[in-house]
Parts: sequence; C-alpha cells; structure tokens
Amino acid sequence: MTTSNVSPTVSSASPSGTALGEIPLPAPAWSRVTRRLFGHRGLAIGLIVVGLAVLIAIFAPLLAPHDPYHQDIANRMVPPVWHAEGSWEHVLGTDKLGRDTLSRLLFGTRISLTIGLVVALISGVIGTTLGVLAGYFGGRVDAVISYIITTRLAMPVVLVALALASLTGGSLTTVILLLGLLLWDRFAVVSRSVTQQMRDAEYVYAARTLGCSLPYILLREVLPNIAGSLIVVMTLEMAHAILLEATLSFLGMGVQPPLPSWGLMVAEGKAYMFFQPWVIAIPGIALFVLVLAINLLGDGLRDLNAPGGRN
Repeated sequence: MTTSNVSPTVSSASPSGTALGEIPLPAPAWSRVTRRLFGHRGLAIGLIVVGLAVLIAIFAPLLAPHDPYHQDIANRMVPPVWHAEGSWEHVLGTDKLGRDTLSRLLFGTRISLTIGLVVALISGVIGTTLGVLAGYFGGRVDAVISYIITTRLAMPVVLVALALASLTGGSLTTVILLLGLLLWDRFAVVSRSVTQQMRDAEYVYAARTLGCSLPYILLREVLPNIAGSLIVVMTLEMAHAILLEATLSFLGMGVQPPLPSWGLMVAEGKAYMFFQPWVIAIPGIALFVLVLAINLLGDGLRDLNAPGGRN
C-alpha cells in the first residue's frame, strides 16, 4: 500500500468571515446611504418625524375624521378623549367654535410645511445669488453685497414683518413673501464664504482655461459644490420660517381665519388656557415637535457634511 504525501489544504478565514486573500465586495450604494443616515441618531429621528409630517400633509383629507372648517356650536370646547368628559368622536376635542381639533391639526401640517418650504426656496434663491456673486468676484461687488447683508442683519425680522404685515394685511401669501424676502441673509453668508474658498480651485481654473462662460462656471462648477452646505441652511431656515409664521399668526398679522394654522390655533385658545389648557397645548406640542425634528435633520446633515463626518 502506498501512502499519499499530499497534505490537506487548510483554508484560514479572517475574523469577518471572508477567506484570507479574498477581497471583500463593497456594500451596495443604498446600504451605505442607509447606514450613514440611520447611524446618526438625531438625523434618523428628524428624518422619520419630518417624513411622517410630509405624509400627513399629503394625505390630510383622508386622515382627517371631520371637516376642519365645519362649526358645531353645540359641541364647542369638547375635551380630548383622555379626559373624563371626552369622546372618541373628537379624539383631540374641539375648539371654541366646535371645530374638530385633530382635523385642524392635520390640515395645519400642510400650512406649516408649505410656508417653511416655499420661504426657504425664495430666501435661498435670493441669498445664494448674492453670496455666490460676492464670493466669486470679490472687490467692489463683494463690498456692496456685504454692506447689503450687514444692513439686513441689523433689521429685527419679527418687528419688520409685523410692520409690513400691518400695512399690507395678513394672509398666507403675504406671510410667505415677507418671510422669503427677510430670511435670505444666512444663505448669503454661507454661500459667500464657501464660494471664496472654491473660486481658486483647480476645476474652476480649468473651466476658465477652456473658455467656459461665467454662467456655466457658476451654475455647473461652483453651485453643485456648495449645495451640501445650502441644504443644511435650508432645513434650519424652514424651522425658522415655521416659528415666525406661528408668531405672526398668534399676533393676528399672519395667516387669517378660518385657515387651520397652528399659531392661529394657539391664539384662538389663549382665552381658555387656564380652564381648558389642551386647546393651546396640542397645537403648541405639534409645533415644537416639527421644529425640533427639522433642526435635528439640519444638524445631522451638517455633521455628515463635515470633514470628519461619519462614513
């Protein structure tokens, strides 16, 4: 009998489970994006709450149990369901005119998100345009735009918005235009600073050497590279705009009745705050949660875009 001298092959594996010498396959793009988003706790919470608010705003007519504008004086000031006198017909109770609080809260999500998004877009276009021009050209253009930014920063937003709203009359369109024309300064400051750092980059020099036009350089080379910073600013300005709208509506200079604005709901219930506190507590908590979620979303995006952000 002959004995084989062939020794058995020993395969050693790495601790991660892959054999030595094998190159692990990269994770799919969607997996990396998901891990980055949900690896940051604040960003994950903000993303979930804001996403839920968007879904509520879209499907509010299907989710609302009652017409948010229907008045029923016989059922005015009904307490929420957890109260001893509450009922499941009006889960969150009714207001002083007998309108269902839950229905008005759901439709109020539409108004808050619409105001926040449109105001952020208007102010973003104005501020980004001024900031990119100031940062790219420098010199006298930068001096003039910097003076305009400084002038705007010296103006108290709430007082100016109240004065203009009292002259033009409060409405949803007026609030959006006023806040959009007043909240562009942060966009301008951030875009100016980032553009100053990028105007001497190699890809910008290459575009100039190739004879690319100025609009092409600004729109195709500069703007995409500052978009990450602008998205973070946009989320923060959305929260700022929602708070300012609630403030103006509470003071009677913002969204006018019968629209279900959360700030207006707080204003309409302030006379009952000591006897039926849920009338102002419910819209106040909703406003707090939405603004907090948007801020968490913005802070999380800022952390991910930082040089030492999570992979």
